[in-house]
Amino acid sequence: MVLRRLAAAICFSVLTAIGPAFALTEIHWWHAMPGELGREVERLASDFNVSQPDYRIIPSYKGLYTETMTAAMVALRGKQHPAILQAAEVATATMMAAKGVVYPVHLLMTEQGVAFTPSAYLPSITSYYSDANGNMLSFPFNSSTPILYYNKDQFRLAGIDADTPPLTWPDVEAAARKLRNKNVPCGVTTGWPAWINIENFSAFHNLPLASLDNGIGGLSTELQFNNLVVTGHLATLAEWQKTKLFDYSGRTNEAERRFYSSECGILISSSAARADIIANAKFEIGYGMLPYWPNVAGAPQNSIIGGGSLWVLQGRPEEEYRGVARFFAFLSRPEVQAAWHQWTGYLPITRAAYEQSRSIGFYDRNPGTDISIKQMTLNPATDHSKGLRLGSYVVVRDIIQEELEAVLSGRKAAKTALDDAVRRGNEILRQFEKSNP
Repeated sequence: MVLRRLAAAICFSVLTAIGPAFALTEIHWWHAMPGELGREVERLASDFNVSQPDYRIIPSYKGLYTETMTAAMVALRGKQHPAILQAAEVATATMMAAKGVVYPVHLLMTEQGVAFTPSAYLPSITSYYSDANGNMLSFPFNSSTPILYYNKDQFRLAGIDADTPPLTWPDVEAAARKLRNKNVPCGVTTGWPAWINIENFSAFHNLPLASLDNGIGGLSTELQFNNLVVTGHLATLAEWQKTKLFDYSGRTNEAERRFYSSECGILISSSAARADIIANAKFEIGYGMLPYWPNVAGAPQNSIIGGGSLWVLQGRPEEEYRGVARFFAFLSRPEVQAAWHQWTGYLPITRAAYEQSRSIGFYDRNPGTDISIKQMTLNPATDHSKGLRLGSYVVVRDIIQEELEAVLSGRKAAKTALDDAVRRGNEILRQFEKSNP
């Protein structure tokens, strides 16, 4: 790996030193990936840059998704925006509604004359980023889904079978009690609480997050997650919070550090947390699917994706778009996608990347790395489990987070908080609907 990157750097230096005849077109890519994932983004850009002499992708970390989106909106007003913007999956409806801002990927590839076969991509991912006619609007770069991680060393210490991950929430509770009895400070925690405990929880239990197929069917959707099952789950977490069977860690990925530092024995977070966890954990890691409540009919169903996609922004020179199209073609290569999937834990976006990973024995050598794929395809997706498309959902998710925190801190009952989240969230949806007739 070191030698390959050194050779790439030398090659790039030679190309850039040749002179004006080989002038590079610089293409800026603003992304939201810190840590190990950010380093992999740099690697991808470097590999593309040395693969051809005409274009140079320049990735820039702009903070997490909300900060990156905010920076782009400010830059657009001053016409200082990048050609490529990474946006969270829940920003899809907002990006789709941004008239005159987005250069749809299917048009980009066609107009730039670059081979593009939509059927090569996994439909469970691309459908999230396509219009009603199946046209891909953004490039599905980093798609993840939440999975369960556990500390096998702590499981053994607590007398728990380290080769069997907890399957249900009662299993999680039993394991967490044994971990706490052995003075592990925190039994279980979750990253990205709204994504995991509301959005994916609803999908995995085949429950509606919102009407009209979770918003995919139209802008007049209304939130519906204040049902008895979600209320009961949140109330249970609040009860567990009192004795640290469950412990709240924050709104984003703060929980991951608590897990790999051995503070919490069980973590539920993104499959893409794998790279950072492997890089930092000093113990044997176990993997499992999302837990579910066994008394809920239809559970487990399937999980839904998180992560983000790459949007192309209008208003850049034409030569940049030619380079963007070639960069997307490069990212779609089976060997590139397979390597990205294997190292990061993100889902492979093409069938060929998955088959390449399987054929070389990657999943056999790395048990648990195919859990995200199995979980996404556990059952055929239903209207409640094929994803969501809600306007201004970044704002709605912040509201949900506020109400979750009120419950976990003991300031509100679960039912009251979820009712308030639905009411406040629906107000945001109506504002979005009104502004996008």
